[in-house]
Amino acid sequence: MFKSVSKKLYFLSACLLFTICLNAQTKNVLSGKIIDSTSGKPIDYATITLATVAGKVLNGTTTDSTGNFKVSDIDTGLYNVSFEFIGYKKKVLKNIDINSSEKNVGTISLQKFETTLKDVTVTSQTKLIDNRIDKLVFNAENDLTSQGGVATDILKKIPQVSVDADGNVELAGSGGVRFLINGKPSSAFGSNVADVLQSIPASQIKSIEVITNPGAKYDAQGLGGIINIILKQTKVNGVSSNISLSAGTRIENGSFNITARHANFGVNAFVSGNTRLTAATPFASDRTSIDTVAKEIALLHQDGSTNTNRHGLESGIGFDWTIKKYNNFSGNVNYNRFGNKNDGIINQQQKIVSFDSTTNSDVASLNNSANSFTFYSTDASLNYKRTFKKEDQSLEINLNSSFGNISIASDNYQNLLPQDSLFYGINNNNFGKENEKELEIDYTQPFSKNVIFDAGADITFDDITSTSHVYALQPDDKIYLYDSSLSNYLSYHQKVYAAYAEISFPVAHLFDAKIGSRYERTEINSFYSDATEQIKNPGYNTLVPSIYFLRKLNDEQSIKLSYSKRIERPDYRDLNPFINTTDPQNITAGNPYLKPEIGNRIELSYNYDFNNSSSLNITAFYRENHDDIQPYTAYYSELTIGDSVYKNVSVSTRENIGLEKNAGISLFGNVELTDKFTLRTNLFFFRRHIINGIDSGRNPTSFNYRINLNASYKFTNTFSAEFFGNFNSARNELQGKYPSFTTYTIAARKQFWNKKGSLALTATNLFNEYVNQPTIIYGTNFTTNSIRKIPFRSIGLNFTWKFGKLDFKKDKDENNNNNNIPVPSEN
Repeated sequence: MFKSVSKKLYFLSACLLFTICLNAQTKNVLSGKIIDSTSGKPIDYATITLATVAGKVLNGTTTDSTGNFKVSDIDTGLYNVSFEFIGYKKKVLKNIDINSSEKNVGTISLQKFETTLKDVTVTSQTKLIDNRIDKLVFNAENDLTSQGGVATDILKKIPQVSVDADGNVELAGSGGVRFLINGKPSSAFGSNVADVLQSIPASQIKSIEVITNPGAKYDAQGLGGIINIILKQTKVNGVSSNISLSAGTRIENGSFNITARHANFGVNAFVSGNTRLTAATPFASDRTSIDTVAKEIALLHQDGSTNTNRHGLESGIGFDWTIKKYNNFSGNVNYNRFGNKNDGIINQQQKIVSFDSTTNSDVASLNNSANSFTFYSTDASLNYKRTFKKEDQSLEINLNSSFGNISIASDNYQNLLPQDSLFYGINNNNFGKENEKELEIDYTQPFSKNVIFDAGADITFDDITSTSHVYALQPDDKIYLYDSSLSNYLSYHQKVYAAYAEISFPVAHLFDAKIGSRYERTEINSFYSDATEQIKNPGYNTLVPSIYFLRKLNDEQSIKLSYSKRIERPDYRDLNPFINTTDPQNITAGNPYLKPEIGNRIELSYNYDFNNSSSLNITAFYRENHDDIQPYTAYYSELTIGDSVYKNVSVSTRENIGLEKNAGISLFGNVELTDKFTLRTNLFFFRRHIINGIDSGRNPTSFNYRINLNASYKFTNTFSAEFFGNFNSARNELQGKYPSFTTYTIAARKQFWNKKGSLALTATNLFNEYVNQPTIIYGTNFTTNSIRKIPFRSIGLNFTWKFGKLDFKKDKDENNNNNNIPVPSEN
């Protein structure tokens, strides 16, 4: 495997070096950094303009998130350079003599205007997609069609991210995604990711960071990469508030944010809620199974409808406090609560036919079921950051914790038809906890302006418990008794000790490099009540290297080559041994014996930012997953679970299925056709090959693709409209074909009250009430064809109001306190 990955890495490296040689520049470069003269913090998206002494504008650029900038392709000579940003005084350096390969003008301090601005909204145009050396940032605040929606509505629009009809997320074709909130982990994402994402209002989200090849500093967990959801807050002095309310035919949500800051101390608080209204989901299923021993064929037909609703609540309060410029303390406490409820009636017809076409049995029954899932957690963090007089030098200590509680309940009873006699019933209650605690220390040491060394260590404790109580109906007595054969208990404790080091440096004037490695030691202690023998889980070591090469061909174009190794450790959903027999013909269960999944990923990308805010990004990748974790279904003509015997039953769980190979390409384009009309599209194609380690000889290969298009038009300065359409192709997995998915949204927004208020009208799948989801699943001796009709049409209205008083006047105490000493930025 490593030999195969190495060959591909060498090939991509050769392509990179070849491109570098073709684009080697002999002209000069102007570089530097722009900071706020008061706080010393870097200013991102500040504008740098290069002009001749005579005043002719030649070139320019903007600063990155650290305030740094570079202007390339400069001829030797004298120039005037201007630096400006909204709310700051313009600064001009005249007669700059550029006569060396790289001219560094050092740190430029911009002063804020000496004016107090009250009840105003300061806006600047931010790119929708920001492509950085190690991540892609989607600025959700600039997106219109997501107004009134939820987090999954935003994720559909991000390159390499796909979302299916049930809200399940894949990143670059992998479902092993590690989700973070404001850079912090939460146990909420270990229970039911789809529910969590569909309970976060889009109006609450500032931006989403996508990291397909995370560096050594990041936890190695998350095979597909990391998605970090950044919630809204501000660092400006004064009080700022935002309220957003949405009402619709399917989704209703609301959020409220408030931030208050004076000088070096700030607090913020938020609360948001979401309800997905009850809707019916019709479905039908036909399974054909063969019993080669009894020489029989079982035909199972099921059809019915399930009523489903979801709800969610998030709230939190946080603070940050800077003491004597170099010491920053911050912390937050969040409370989350998510859940869903389902109830339905299923008509069942099961016919047993012998190989000679004789009907051995034909039974009709009615299945009544009800299920509920509830999760609530408290997340808390406390962080300290120490900066120094030396630019970019810092020490960070972070303590993060998350305490989650899960409750799953299901009730089912079945009646024979036509006499309507009760013959089966089951009542399940499953209670679980997932607690995560993390302590991390990070240190950054700049050896020179362009050579920066990072190192750190962290320890993470994950504690999972699950207790299920099952009560079975005694048909003769019509009472429920405790069933010890189906009830079980799991205790799972995992410790991960990690240390990392990485260094960023330029290689001559050819490209920038960032190389690092992370070592993780994982130890597991578990107990499973149904195991015949408790087997001690051996600890294991994981070495996780990461490599980035970035070549700026000029101010508009760059290419990037990266490699990383990742690990996917099973979470609560995977490990939970709770056996759900709500439908005794189709049983589901977790797998406490899963092994971690290991992946290697190589990525080569090209980025072109045009002068008119248009951009193009092309990314090619190759990934291998070992001990790949996937859903797996097995059929049993007769299955004994404890004291119970089930006949003609399928069992769906999670398994390490073998080796999976993926290779693909992503193309993202943003074209500003006029100053009013913008088109955006993402095309994502990949080929998947699975080497099956369970069912020998079944090694499926499939081609998958995703296409979306976003068109926006600005009729006036306060009125605009957008269209967004998305198509995900059908995908072939280990055991069958999963359905394609099409969705489209039309939205219009009117701003008023000096752009502090807005109304947005959105309509999704306006001409189709349902999204049809046909699925084919096959395995040894069985085939299942099913179709679900998921209600998807929705119309919604969103109201947003921003209010408060923001003060852009310099603080007197700060003005008189060592103004000449720059302070490195806070993260």
